[in-house]
Amino acid sequence: MAREKRSLFDWLTGSAGASEDYSFEDLESGGAAYAPRIPAHAERSVPVMSVEEEADGELAVDVYQTPTHIIIKAMIAGVRPEDLDVSITRDMVTLRGKREKHVEGNAGDFFFSELYWGSFSRTIVLPQEVEIEEAEANEKHGLLTIRLPKLDKGRQAKLKIKSN
Repeated sequence: MAREKRSLFDWLTGSAGASEDYSFEDLESGGAAYAPRIPAHAERSVPVMSVEEEADGELAVDVYQTPTHIIIKAMIAGVRPEDLDVSITRDMVTLRGKREKHVEGNAGDFFFSELYWGSFSRTIVLPQEVEIEEAEANEKHGLLTIRLPKLDKGRQAKLKIKSN
């Protein structure tokens, strides 16, 4: 009784037993037994982006902390303030914006075209909760700096008791 060979994909994902061995010669032969197979139950409906839709670019950021604040810095040169949206919760910050492309010359006139133009977004999960009411954002020379005061969970206040 011949044992059915499983694909390398099955072996790597744990669908095949670890005792099954595959040689490089078997893999290089390109036999149908080694073509990755996705079981019918694993097929998923994945939304397909149309040609007109363009995915947001991801904004590069630096995130660091001081003893009292979490600081986020991002280069947003070329973005007008009205085209930038900063949303803050106690444990997350989302930056969204759009950098409008200003075309000078024809496409054939460019030697390099590496700058990112269009929509971008970035969601940052914060390592600690912050005081959203006291957050500050400043922009200077195209550098956005967001200062988020850390939530002091150890802070105590005395509560006065009222007598009615």
